[in-house]
Amino acid sequence: MSKTGHTEELALLFAALSDRTRLRLLNLMEGGEVCVCHFVEILGQSQPKISRHLAYLRRAGIVAARREGKWMHYKIVAPKDAGTARILRESLEILRQEKQIRKDLEALNKVCCMPLVKIASARSSTSAS
Repeated sequence: MSKTGHTEELALLFAALSDRTRLRLLNLMEGGEVCVCHFVEILGQSQPKISRHLAYLRRAGIVAARREGKWMHYKIVAPKDAGTARILRESLEILRQEKQIRKDLEALNKVCCMPLVKIASARSSTSAS
């Protein structure tokens, strides 16, 4: 990659990392793919606002999306440049020390399991009838 390309990639990365909501989104995706519906519930922000932040992260080349039915699922992708990837990795590591970031992860663990429990309960009560 040319120096200009590297500079542009770094500028996009730093801009993406300059927003608290985007940092929280990245933190939630660090463990794997996450549905946009979970971001909305955990961060308490509107779906359009969350989607705008996710689009920004996609333009920066650090997030990929996959559609499943009406929902979009997002995950972190490593930048191609090793230095840029290292900056992202170390930034996420530093974030883990923040109280709010840990609370977000706890909420994700609760939210991701709840829909499955509700579906299983609904199925068992329906089959018992």
